[in-house]
Amino acid sequence: MFIPAERLFALHPQKMFRQQVGVDVGYYFVNGLLIGLVLCAPLGLVAWTAHRIVSAGFYATLAALPVWSRALLALVVGEVGYYWGHRLSHEIPFLWRFHAVHHSAEQMDFLVSSRGHPVDLVVSRLFTLVPIYLLGIANPLSASDNLFAILVLAVSANWGYVIHANMRWRLGKLEWLITSPAFHHWHHTRTGAVNHNYATMLPWMDRVFGTHHLPREEWPETYGIETKMPETLPEQLVYPLFSQPPALTATQTVAKR
Repeated sequence: MFIPAERLFALHPQKMFRQQVGVDVGYYFVNGLLIGLVLCAPLGLVAWTAHRIVSAGFYATLAALPVWSRALLALVVGEVGYYWGHRLSHEIPFLWRFHAVHHSAEQMDFLVSSRGHPVDLVVSRLFTLVPIYLLGIANPLSASDNLFAILVLAVSANWGYVIHANMRWRLGKLEWLITSPAFHHWHHTRTGAVNHNYATMLPWMDRVFGTHHLPREEWPETYGIETKMPETLPEQLVYPLFSQPPALTATQTVAKR
């Protein structure tokens, strides 16, 4: 679906098999298999603990809410958690060294959404899901109660392909409500307005927390990071563990201080 769309509505002219497309396909399969296995134990522990320290009446009140309101609540709570996990991954040097793998892409298309170090993805998923489980909106120990967490992950993951896509789509007034490719492309810019637009679906999160940046007509000219990242998948997986952390941008240095 995205391959023809990126040919018809291309923002930047580029080949379908652009540089490092094979690396991003590799990340798609590695992370798809690994992350769920890593997360199941800690999230199960979170849910088990929460159900012993939070009153049963609170969970009963949530369970009595209409399905649509629980789904909306899960989306908002998960998005708040993701926003702060994502923002801290830019502001804390230890987390940035893993998150920088995602930002190392110098050309944008839908597959860049798959590029992410497993450690980085575990951190972002924990920030997204732990609040949902602590509040009892979902429960990883129950297949039926886990529906809302699955819904949040499925919607946000698939929308991630849209906002990374090499498409010149703008959403007009809807960009106040939902993220667009323009919104997220500015998050990946290498120069200028860095460290903005952390939300994955709800851009008003960035308005609330003061990190929103979306010029009406402009698009970023360059993408990536200042530090050169290794080109192969195995090298990128070990790079954050044994190499010097990628250089922090000026605004990241300010945030660190």
